[in-house]
Amino acid sequence: MIGLSISNGGESNWVDDRRDDQKEEGVQKVAVIQSASVPFDADASTSKAERFIEQAATQGAKLVVFPEAFIGGYPKGSAFGAAVGFRTPRGREEFLRYSNGAVTLDGPEVGRLIKASRDHNVSMVIGVVERAGNTLYCTALLISPDDGLVGKHRKLMPTGIERLVWGFGDGSTLDTMDSPVGKVGSVICWENYMPLMRQAMYAKGVQIYCAPTADDRPAWQASMTHIALEGRVFVLSACQYLTRDDFPEDHPVDFEPPNGDILMRGGSIIVDPLGEVLAGPVFDEETILYADIDLDQKTKGHLDFDAVGHYARPDVFSLTVNTEPMDSVTFEN
Repeated sequence: MIGLSISNGGESNWVDDRRDDQKEEGVQKVAVIQSASVPFDADASTSKAERFIEQAATQGAKLVVFPEAFIGGYPKGSAFGAAVGFRTPRGREEFLRYSNGAVTLDGPEVGRLIKASRDHNVSMVIGVVERAGNTLYCTALLISPDDGLVGKHRKLMPTGIERLVWGFGDGSTLDTMDSPVGKVGSVICWENYMPLMRQAMYAKGVQIYCAPTADDRPAWQASMTHIALEGRVFVLSACQYLTRDDFPEDHPVDFEPPNGDILMRGGSIIVDPLGEVLAGPVFDEETILYADIDLDQKTKGHLDFDAVGHYARPDVFSLTVNTEPMDSVTFEN
């Protein structure tokens, strides 16, 4: 059995009792973190991430994946005082706190994550709220123990009210990362419902398809299984386990969540290229999911399907991806 899921209390759903030197050649362990961030506190969230990185590395993980907006926070239930045609002073104060809890790519928090990656020899995908100028972005960072911050992906299409507080990414940040586990890419939350986005990532040769998310519905796992099968990729999806108590006492929740004080239930999962669930889903608790990745399984899956190769019909369908940065102002000499 190659899947391993360990809860906060140490209970294992699957057990892999082979020593590292007994595992098949080319097999690498990955870890998916299911935990709450410390909303609006980048320093504390980074400290929490550092502890998880160390814990996962101790268990032999070579790639660690964190949820969407793990650093900076996902303000679930917040409306920021906005309605059509109206904004409120309270909502602007909420945005001020949210912006102050975001990170910059050259800031100390990202530097600490790079150091943790290097110290523990693990690659990392971690969701952050990135501040660039006066705009916030929902960003997934790709961090290598050898080369530091090697890529970022800004969410192309924030969903619903997310568009009020997050800017739109562009095609220049469809980055990938080479790692000992395989080629890693990240697609954030409901971007995974964009067929052309998925096709672009398959065409980039992604082998380890990371899906940081805030979607804690049981239906999410069906999408992750579909993507694993469609792309013949390993899918690693990380969602937060987040409660009201994780937020400051004065933080407003403007809409009553369906699960009471549990704002995000988790549901993190790891799926192999033929749709077999290797670990998870786990709901309603903090946990780390582990699984062993063997890229030979991906190659075997392409016997009968390759969405951007022998199962494509470029004579009928084609996709053009604009990878140029879409800056609002360009200064020319």
